[in-house]
Amino acid sequence: MYPEELTAPMAAELTKLGFAELKTPSQVDAAFKQAGTVLCVVNSVCGCAAGACRPGVEASLQRDKRPDHLTTVFAGVDTDAVMQARQHFLPYPPSSPSIALFKDGKLVHFVERHHIEGRSAGMIAEHLKMVYGEFC
Repeated sequence: MYPEELTAPMAAELTKLGFAELKTPSQVDAAFKQAGTVLCVVNSVCGCAAGACRPGVEASLQRDKRPDHLTTVFAGVDTDAVMQARQHFLPYPPSSPSIALFKDGKLVHFVERHHIEGRSAGMIAEHLKMVYGEFC
């Protein structure tokens, strides 16, 4: 578990954009079952989350076509919620940071850590914009 003093500013980068923090397994299940599209960012303290994932996600939302609901869980902080979210991400292995998109309760797209590492925020934003264009 990471101390809240360390992770709070990282979590705030997403909550200021309207992301709902999912703290319990039941919150995860309820959020992912919502009608429409649900984006879930598995937040992390690593450098690729700070330099590429969170800024890329933010830039991807600067358009009309975007997910209906924005959610986040924090790896190393919200352990039970992250474990439950990962059950919904199967068959993908645990990965943080990562980005999942659900449509009407079904996982339709998943961005694993190895697709985030080494890529710029702009590349991630452009990829997500294409995904939103297809599913949102």
